[in-house]
Amino acid sequence: MAYVCELNPGHHVYLDNRENQTTITTIMGQLGQQQQASNGMTTGPWTAPPQAYQTSGGAVFKLFTAQGDISIYVQGNSVSMTGSVPSIAGAQPLSMQQTTAVPTTTMPSMPPMQPMQPMGNMQMTMNPMEMRMGNMELKMDSTSPAPTADEATTTRKFCSQCGAKVAPEDRFCSSCGHRLS
Repeated sequence: MAYVCELNPGHHVYLDNRENQTTITTIMGQLGQQQQASNGMTTGPWTAPPQAYQTSGGAVFKLFTAQGDISIYVQGNSVSMTGSVPSIAGAQPLSMQQTTAVPTTTMPSMPPMQPMQPMGNMQMTMNPMEMRMGNMELKMDSTSPAPTADEATTTRKFCSQCGAKVAPEDRFCSSCGHRLS
């Protein structure tokens, strides 16, 4: 049997025990958005309904199992099993309600993304792969040899650090000072 506890408006914690496995699901929701997290742990079967306490930093849930009492600490969507029994002095008891099932949320299926369309004066070819946009050009041709160091420096038009326009004879970028190779 599953139980639910409302920590704050829009923040619910669901606890469910099936055989030896306990699942804790936190759901935080506001208008237009929702966060959900689930954690599972081996606790053994429950011997009594869980208890919940609101603390200054979150909530403590006490589980009564055949293996002994277990305390679980929930802060936001973070869930942790505590090694020692946390102090619940001054904590406010919370109401736990039986529920038939833990809600599951599934994302709606998304339509496939449409292929990217060329923008403005952008031109693309695939064989050999080339792209031109404004005064920028990119070529990839597996049959062409790689440019030599002299060819690479004479054709340089932009700083590799900041993208500013540079002349082939420049040794440093006038915009950012990056050493041009």
